[in-house]
Amino acid sequence: MTDVANKIEATDTSRVYNLDEVVIVSQPKEALLLRQQPLSSSMFTGNDINSLGITDLSMLASYVPSFAMPAYGSRLTSSMYIRGIGSRVNNPAIGIYVDGIPMVNKSAFNIHTYQIDRADILRGPQGTLYGMNTEGGLLRLYTKNPMKYQGTDIHLGLGTHFQRDFEAAHYGKLGDNAAFSIAGFYSGSNGFFKNQTTGNRADNYNEAGGKARFVSRLTDRFTIDFTADYQYVNQNAFPYGLLDITTNNVESPSANRQNSYKRNMLNTGLNLKYATDKFTLTSTTSYQFMDDCMMMDQDYLASDFMHLEQRQLTNAITQELTVRNNTEGKWKHATGLYGSYQWLRTDAPVFFDEDFTGRISGGIQSAMYNSILKAMIDKMVAAGMPQAAAEKAAAAAIEKAGGINVSADMKVPATFNTPQLNIGVFHESNISLTDRLTATLGLRYDYNRVKVHYDTYAAMAITANVMGQSMTNTLTSMLNNMSHDNYSQLLPKVGLSYTIDSDGSNVYATVCKGYRAGGYNIQMFSDILQHELNENSNKAMTGSYDIPHTQADYDEINNTISYKPEESWNYEIGAHLNLFDNKIHADLAVYYMQIRNQQLSVMAGEYGFGRMMVNAGKSISWGLEAALRGSAFDNSLTWSAGYGLTRATFKEYNETSNDTEISYNGKRVPFIPMHTLNARADYRIRLNGSAVQSVVIGADVTAQGRTYWNEANTYSQPFYALLGAHADINFTGVSLKLWCRNITDTHYNTFAFDSSASGQTIYLAQRGTPIQAGFDIDLHF
Repeated sequence: MTDVANKIEATDTSRVYNLDEVVIVSQPKEALLLRQQPLSSSMFTGNDINSLGITDLSMLASYVPSFAMPAYGSRLTSSMYIRGIGSRVNNPAIGIYVDGIPMVNKSAFNIHTYQIDRADILRGPQGTLYGMNTEGGLLRLYTKNPMKYQGTDIHLGLGTHFQRDFEAAHYGKLGDNAAFSIAGFYSGSNGFFKNQTTGNRADNYNEAGGKARFVSRLTDRFTIDFTADYQYVNQNAFPYGLLDITTNNVESPSANRQNSYKRNMLNTGLNLKYATDKFTLTSTTSYQFMDDCMMMDQDYLASDFMHLEQRQLTNAITQELTVRNNTEGKWKHATGLYGSYQWLRTDAPVFFDEDFTGRISGGIQSAMYNSILKAMIDKMVAAGMPQAAAEKAAAAAIEKAGGINVSADMKVPATFNTPQLNIGVFHESNISLTDRLTATLGLRYDYNRVKVHYDTYAAMAITANVMGQSMTNTLTSMLNNMSHDNYSQLLPKVGLSYTIDSDGSNVYATVCKGYRAGGYNIQMFSDILQHELNENSNKAMTGSYDIPHTQADYDEINNTISYKPEESWNYEIGAHLNLFDNKIHADLAVYYMQIRNQQLSVMAGEYGFGRMMVNAGKSISWGLEAALRGSAFDNSLTWSAGYGLTRATFKEYNETSNDTEISYNGKRVPFIPMHTLNARADYRIRLNGSAVQSVVIGADVTAQGRTYWNEANTYSQPFYALLGAHADINFTGVSLKLWCRNITDTHYNTFAFDSSASGQTIYLAQRGTPIQAGFDIDLHF
């Protein structure tokens, strides 16, 4: 805590003060403290994050009402859901800012978090100030500022399954007006699940990175803040096993090919701030780079049907300018301009393996054999031979001549370029209508241009050995084309906040709009191409054939792969209450959201090889959120609790399967837990005059469910709870933490889905992490 916070605590240690008054960060867009704004939010200090042992966003999500970020798959996956809004693939629905820098690529969201000083989670659409892809909410992370924090921090951790963590950071000053920090980390684990086919661990990983920051106050008015953060991860990934949907039991992973994910990522940002007595001008510029590689066994079985290799190369730049007034008075306002451009190249070849091509070659071989056999039988019967004798003689003749054997080889190379431009202009005003009543009025115009250039083809080589004669025919389908779409949105926000007492308690009401960008389904091209090969496979029996494509074909493909932006309106009332002389803080909210053109991730149509995004229609999401935080016994006991109810259902969603229309109206939106619950408490025992300054004993519980896994709501994860505990021994400059997570070794699934890649529908899931225990050592000097 800061010196100011220490002085406050010394005055009255049983009171709880607004955390955003204690952990001060730069907010270029907002004139009001977080709990004074007409929105639902949660905030965590660095001490909170350390106490809970949080190292990534999925762990943080467990302690936030209505927020779910399942820890599954790999660092590539960053599926986040707030209030029933979320995304599995393509554009995100939740935005992330780190030290004021917006993260552009969803594949870079799931990062290792370290040296965090404060984390804000804003629930509900934040489109007015933050633009597209903040439809469900926003996460803001702030790292320690070397101008305010000095010294060296070292963290060492060791846990079960050889979980190991190391972090080191140094904060120093270069005179009175400049400071710097350098930090690095390494983390690894031997994993929890073994692949029963290969005998290797299915989820072990290693990751490391380094970060540098330089802050300089060049004049009393002008400040620069530069950050560069590099992270590398190499992990075995996607440890999915067969799921029995009647018992909810999951087998160990059994893929015959090792799923893996590697990523190199660099995020840099430059914040410039110029402050006068009347206004503050802030400029934020960033460059973001990512180069990754995913290897996936797409059938997840010991059989060898198909596998995928996906490589992404991202270069992105962002620029934001904001002007906010500093004058005292009834009108506080901020105006800004935002622009970003992302270059994204994806190479995603799909390989169809022996067990898959065997089905195709077997079908062709059977058809060819039956055709030749019938012709020979008919000829023998016409010559006077009895039917039975002719059948026997024809079969023997084919066998004697060398028989009939057909083999197939198939591949689908693919390269996609999907650049994206986003421009936004926004304004927000906070007007004090009376001493107690404040109106918030905001509006943003957002423009988004998405493009796709696809260069892909499918080639199937069919080699037939027919009675001693060999022939190879090739069936190909090539697709090379471009398409683009332009979208624009007006994103208004209207809020009223009324202060009800001298402690700052307030009630509020707000209406706002958010949206998630549209785009293109590049994941489904293998399905499109394979469908074309299957429809034309008979033409490869007579010779090589290249499937032609007209402009009308490309128009149909472009319409098939594109999807529109998703839009939502949020209606909300809530309260931020400071109770019992500020000994307890309560944050309450009730909301109702209308979502149209809802984007849903479904299996690609004909074969179900990969995921695609569709605009499902309309849904509604309503619920309530409650969070409490307090302390007692001269701040010896600190505690918090939170609960979120989310009921997200389809209002209009029909799907056609086998010429039959299926209605999902009234069904729950998949991947959204209906209940989220968390509670934690720490009790500090002070030992004055001893080498040990204090001992902290704490416990926490997180829970969520029920979560449905498909639109038909035919299988799900029931409600479950995870219990954790820790004990800290604090010396001067040194602390030792003993911890245990999932103490009861609760069995649960973090993710489940169905797949038809093997030719029949199977169910797969990833089990949640079992019981863990370990210790951490933290040093500061």
